[in-house]
Amino acid sequence: MTRVLVVEDDPQLVRALVLNLQARHYGVDAAPDGATALRLAAARQPDVVLLDLGLPDMDGVDVIEGLRGWSRVPILVLSARQGSDEKVAALDAGADDYVTKPFSMSELLARLRAAERRTETTPAGPAATLVETDDFTLDLLAKKAVRDGRDVRLTPTEWHLLEILVTSPGRLITQKHLLNEVWGVSQSSKTNYLRVYMAQLRRKLEKDPSHPRYLITEPGMGYRFEG
Repeated sequence: MTRVLVVEDDPQLVRALVLNLQARHYGVDAAPDGATALRLAAARQPDVVLLDLGLPDMDGVDVIEGLRGWSRVPILVLSARQGSDEKVAALDAGADDYVTKPFSMSELLARLRAAERRTETTPAGPAATLVETDDFTLDLLAKKAVRDGRDVRLTPTEWHLLEILVTSPGRLITQKHLLNEVWGVSQSSKTNYLRVYMAQLRRKLEKDPSHPRYLITEPGMGYRFEG
């Protein structure tokens, strides 16, 4: 049974989430504040965390950072905060996905299933080095890309950027994280680096670079790889 920790201070929403999740055979624990959430997470070892950012005792970002100090559990943020800055802060702290309130229960459950799948398919070690799609194949160990039976030449920077994205399929990787990892900078003025390199990767790998299927842009936030 998949165990979900719901961190939310709205009793009505908690009740709705618990009922819907239990009806689908999830085990559910609920915490009304950040301190309880961190205590329950350590005691119950949930498989997924659903986290509201607006908690009565601390900011949800602090809870994410607390969990990330010792756990890789998928964290799905639920928040009424609309601004992209809030989303980026949560994602940079280590959240895996972000759902804006109000949301449909079907959307939330779909995101929850996606988080579960990513956990199940995350390689335990460096052994999983082959990424296969309908249009191209990547051998991360040999640093070899093949499209339509032909080798695709990628620069070291393109490889680095691509590796970060494809080793976390479905997860939104923020601009700040990519800039730090690839170029060692986080200034927002450097986002043109990302645009240029992502355009090159799409031109080399995507069947229709102007309508990418695999290398997806989340405007103002970052990029994700959909395998």
